[in-house]
Amino acid sequence: MAGAARKKAMETLGKSMTEEVQRWGCMKQNGVSLRYMMEFGSKPSLRNLLISAQFLHKELPIRIARRVMDLETLPYGLSHKPAVLKVRDWYLDSFRDLRLFPEIKDPNDETEFTQMIKAIKVRHNNVVPMMALGVQQLKKGLDPNVDYDALDEIHEFLDRFYMSRIGIRMLIGQHVELQNPNPPPHCVGCIHTKMSPLEVARDASEDARSVCFREYGSAPDIDIYGDPNFTFPYVPAHLHLMVFELVKNSLRAVQERYLDSDKVAPPVRIIVADGIEDVTIKVSDEGGGIRRSGLPKIFTYLYSTAKNPLDEHDDLGTADTATMAGYGYGIPISRLYARYFGGDLQIISMEGYGTDAYLHLSRLGDSQEPLP
Repeated sequence: MAGAARKKAMETLGKSMTEEVQRWGCMKQNGVSLRYMMEFGSKPSLRNLLISAQFLHKELPIRIARRVMDLETLPYGLSHKPAVLKVRDWYLDSFRDLRLFPEIKDPNDETEFTQMIKAIKVRHNNVVPMMALGVQQLKKGLDPNVDYDALDEIHEFLDRFYMSRIGIRMLIGQHVELQNPNPPPHCVGCIHTKMSPLEVARDASEDARSVCFREYGSAPDIDIYGDPNFTFPYVPAHLHLMVFELVKNSLRAVQERYLDSDKVAPPVRIIVADGIEDVTIKVSDEGGGIRRSGLPKIFTYLYSTAKNPLDEHDDLGTADTATMAGYGYGIPISRLYARYFGGDLQIISMEGYGTDAYLHLSRLGDSQEPLP
């Protein structure tokens, strides 16, 4: 784009940024399904990549503008916390980048656009820990006797916000991955058309075990049951993240329960079942369970007792904390990942014995993205 034209566009946008965000935030979002992404991406021709870029050029500003509007209207003064303002600025910068990008007409435009959305994805890498920090900043200033049920609005906002983030990152990741001249076998973008849930569960479990080893010096065994030949289309990165989170929690519970015991810690068991509609992965442990009164809290963002790995004094721009460990968001965010493609996550506990987590993944792949 010619320098002068871009400069002029910048000036106009600067003046009317608020109006522009409002205007785009009121437009209708267009959800896509896993099946559609798979079919569309199975032949990544130049024409298809162009269509995909043109779709994102219009869709991403709508989704991002909605989040900016949300971030500016949060209750209890959360909108004014430094960490939340930082997140809002990231979203505003990305909105501005997208709106300043001219119409995409040919493969050169498409290549440039792809580089830009790659940069947007990186810019938003730390959104989750940064929002967690904002919530911490809010909690510090709240009356300790405040009834957390009154903070439902914040939970609902965070659910919407993180669900939208999953969608935005999936769309960008899918488009970028379709450019790969040598995609791995059976992969369409980020989607593996013949993913073995058993294999992903095994990898995720090993990763969770090494975290446990690092923290405690030892880790319970993990037994995995299921058909090693069974495959179905899914996004392996999403499944890895969910199983890792569930197994990590189970290992921690078992490890802490048997820390001072002479007994051998019982293994964590993973069962992969393939149904007609759902693939279900069950993670069972004998880590003592969760009190019934505490169960609703595991899906919220305000109760974590662990310290946020991003500290107030870190350089908030560069802190490399793309992990979800340590601020208690693993479970609620895993449930959003499951729901993103029409699945769900349920946790059932027997206090005094252990916990079973059921991760349901939709096999049909044709549920639309749940657009907040």
